[in-house]
Amino acid sequence: MDPAPVSVWMILPFAALLGAIAFAPLVAHAWWERHYPKIAYGLGALSLFWYLIVAREWGRPLHTAHEYASFICLIGSLFVVSGGIHITVKGEATPAANTLILALGGVLANLIGTTGASMVLIRPFLRVNKYRLTAHHVVFFIFIVSNVGGALTPIGDPPLYLGYLKGIPFFWTVHALFGKWVFGMGWLLFVFYLMDRLNYLRAPREVRVKETAHKEWRFEGLGNLGWLVLILATLFLHRPPFLREALMLAAAAGSWFSTPRAVHEANRFTWAPIREVAVLFAGIFATMFPALLWLEHNARDLGLQSSTAFYWACGLTSAVLDNAPTYLNFLSAQFGIFVTPKVVEGVRHLAAGGAFALTGPDASHAAEILRTFRGIQHWHPEALGHGEVPLGIIQICHLLKNHPKYVAEISIAAVFFGAATYIGNGPNFMVRSIALQWGVRMPGFLGYIFRYSLPFLLPLFAAVWWIFFRVE
Repeated sequence: MDPAPVSVWMILPFAALLGAIAFAPLVAHAWWERHYPKIAYGLGALSLFWYLIVAREWGRPLHTAHEYASFICLIGSLFVVSGGIHITVKGEATPAANTLILALGGVLANLIGTTGASMVLIRPFLRVNKYRLTAHHVVFFIFIVSNVGGALTPIGDPPLYLGYLKGIPFFWTVHALFGKWVFGMGWLLFVFYLMDRLNYLRAPREVRVKETAHKEWRFEGLGNLGWLVLILATLFLHRPPFLREALMLAAAAGSWFSTPRAVHEANRFTWAPIREVAVLFAGIFATMFPALLWLEHNARDLGLQSSTAFYWACGLTSAVLDNAPTYLNFLSAQFGIFVTPKVVEGVRHLAAGGAFALTGPDASHAAEILRTFRGIQHWHPEALGHGEVPLGIIQICHLLKNHPKYVAEISIAAVFFGAATYIGNGPNFMVRSIALQWGVRMPGFLGYIFRYSLPFLLPLFAAVWWIFFRVE
């Protein structure tokens, strides 16, 4: 545990940065565009000053710096590689066609990640809708392709990937989250279709078909798919340190120099979107870790005893903090609540060849231990027979065998609620920046929440809880 003191006032720089992102573009847009780097770096420096100079604690800031480096290398390399892929879609941009593109994007997100799918598809999606392009096209793209679509596999969204690294089996998410994924995708695709149908009917016929109905399918820069595969493969590299990030940067450089300039021009490629994301998220990461650390230290005092509390607390926190570390903090809280020293001792006793009775006053406790041990045998047999079973493996298998609903709740909450704000998940801000570059009148931070998240996502979040998690 981080020895540095954690108090509520240390969260103020993060709150101030969120406030600046939300309100400054509304009241002083031109000033914000010129000075947002100073705001982000200045507030980030306040948090770093406390830890590095006052508390003399270097561990957490260095760990956060590494997380930021990994984040920006992944986001940046995918941005460069996707910018070298030019796709022209044949046919009219009908509501059905748009809905199909978003559905396919949601499926693709589970294969190449929400960031990868977002970066590959956003430009073709904007291009095919170019003559009736509105904010709802981009917002629902963020909802579906950049977030909800990636809820099936650890590749899909960063929280699930971190869960996989902690020991959750690769296909457990498919089994546990499939029904919620189908419901969430179906809800959002249906709402999008209705909205796009109204937009389509209002547009003049000549606008609907202009320069789209007669175009042919065309794919340029497909050599970048190889660089994309390389980037995705690096996600499973953990040693040596920084090899993963180096390979991502190498893939980005290879893509940049091997892609014809005409492809970048056709995609309207500029560095502005990735520059804005890099600057703002530098401030977010620097100011965010005191908030996450406070949450980690106080999670058990916040009344997180029911599955409902975990679902809403993890979800709402994921909306305003980065959803990946938020997920890990709530997973750690579940470890502390459910995995007692008796469980750990009992599992290690069984692993060493011991036995205990399943009758008497401790029968239910013994049954939990036995289920946990069988989970290790099934999912992590390599942890048996080589000395003491690692604590992390015991914790994961105990939760998945005895409290799977709790893990499913924070998993789906972290992924779904990440769509609620521009900063809930990495691709959100990137997609917004690219859309602005293409001339789309995107809502601001608060406009996104009040015009789209609350009307369309909040009912979804409530329905998922009511249908799948309400019964304790």
